[in-house]
Amino acid sequence: MTKRSAFIGFMVVILAVFTALGPALAEEKREKPERGFVAAMVYPGVTLGVDDKVRVDLKVKNVGRSDETILLAVTEKPEGWKAEIKGYGKVVSGVFLGEGDDQTMTFSAEPEADKDRLPPGTYKFKVEARTRDGAFTQETDLTVEVVAKEKAAEGIKLTTSYPVLKGPSDAKFEFSLDVNNDSDEDALFNLSAVMPESWEVSFKPAYEQKQISSLQIKANQSKSVGVEVSPPPQAQAGEYPFKVKVQAGSAKAEVDLMVALTGTYKIKAGTATGLLSTATQPGQEAVISLYVRNEGSAPQRQISFVSFKPENWKVEFSPEKVGEIKAGEFKQVEVKIIPSEDALVGDYSVAVNAQGEKSSDDVEFRVTVKASSAWGWIGVAIILLVIIGLAFTFKFLGRR
Repeated sequence: MTKRSAFIGFMVVILAVFTALGPALAEEKREKPERGFVAAMVYPGVTLGVDDKVRVDLKVKNVGRSDETILLAVTEKPEGWKAEIKGYGKVVSGVFLGEGDDQTMTFSAEPEADKDRLPPGTYKFKVEARTRDGAFTQETDLTVEVVAKEKAAEGIKLTTSYPVLKGPSDAKFEFSLDVNNDSDEDALFNLSAVMPESWEVSFKPAYEQKQISSLQIKANQSKSVGVEVSPPPQAQAGEYPFKVKVQAGSAKAEVDLMVALTGTYKIKAGTATGLLSTATQPGQEAVISLYVRNEGSAPQRQISFVSFKPENWKVEFSPEKVGEIKAGEFKQVEVKIIPSEDALVGDYSVAVNAQGEKSSDDVEFRVTVKASSAWGWIGVAIILLVIIGLAFTFKFLGRR
C-alpha cells in the first residue's frame, strides 16, 4: 500500500466517525432544555463536633442552553446563627454560569454568641437559588448535627513531599499535601492556613481547578489536596514560612511550609521628562540625564551600559557602571554624546542599552546635528563681500 492510499484510507475513517457522531451530538444538544440549573449542597447532612466549623461546598450548575445569572440567598437558619456563601474567599450573592458551566462555592455558618464552639444539637439551613428574572427557583437544605462527643476522626496525618518551594515574586506556588484519616470513621476535614500578611491561599482537590474549604475522607483512607499560594505583587525577596491546618472534630494536624522568593527583576531606563531628543554640532558634546529605575522586587547589581551609535561618534557614560539599585529606587547617569567632526547636518539615532541583573531596557535618542555657528559667520562675511563687490562694480561702471 502506498503512502497516498494509506492517507486516503485514514481520512475516510475519520470522516465516517464524524458522520456517525454528528447526529448523536446534535440530538444530545436538542435534549437539553432551553433554560435550567441545579443547586445543591455537596453534603446535605453532616455530623460535627463542638470544636468543628460548619463549612460545606455548595455546587451550582447550568444544565440549559442559555447563559444564566443565579442569585443565591440563605433563607433559613437557626436563631442566633450567622450564615453566608463565599466564592474565592469573598462573600457572594450570585454567580454567572455559561452554558454547561458549574461553580463550587462554600456555605459557612457559625453561632454569633460563641464563634469558637458549636452548641450541641441539630440545626437546619436552607439556601434559595433563582435566576435573575425569577423564572426558575430551587432550594437546597443542609442539616448539621453537633454532638458533644465527636463522631469525627480521632487521628489525622498531614504530610508533603516538598515543604519548600522557590521562585520569583510574580509566580504562583502549589504545594501537594496528603491528608490521612487514620480513624475507623468517615470524617469531614476542614482546611485552613495561617499566611503572611497580604498573601492569598486556596485549596483544590488533586487534578482539579475548583476551590474547596473542606474534604470528606473515608475511614483509614487518604486524599491529596493542592495548596495554591500567591504572594503580593511587590513582595520582597526572602523566605516566607506559613502553616496549613486540618481539623476534624477535636483531632487536628498542621504542617509547616515555606516559599522562598527570589524576587522579580525589571529595570526601566528613560529621562525625567520623557524627552528623548537633543541637538548639537559636529564635534560638540550633548549631555543627557538618563534615569535607571528598579521596577522589580529584587535588588539590581552591576548595571552596565552599551551604546549603538553612528560611525566615528563617541558616547560616554558617567558613571560607567552602577553598583546597586534597590527595589523601587533609581539612579541618574549622565550620557555624553559627541558627533564626529565631519558629521553632516541632519537627524541621527543613538541607542543606549542598560543591562542589569536578569533584566535590561533600551532607550533610543534622536540627535539633531546642526551647522556650526562659525559657518554662519562665514556666510555673513561672504554676503557682505558680495554686496561690497557689487557696490564697487556699480560705482566703477557708473563713472564710465
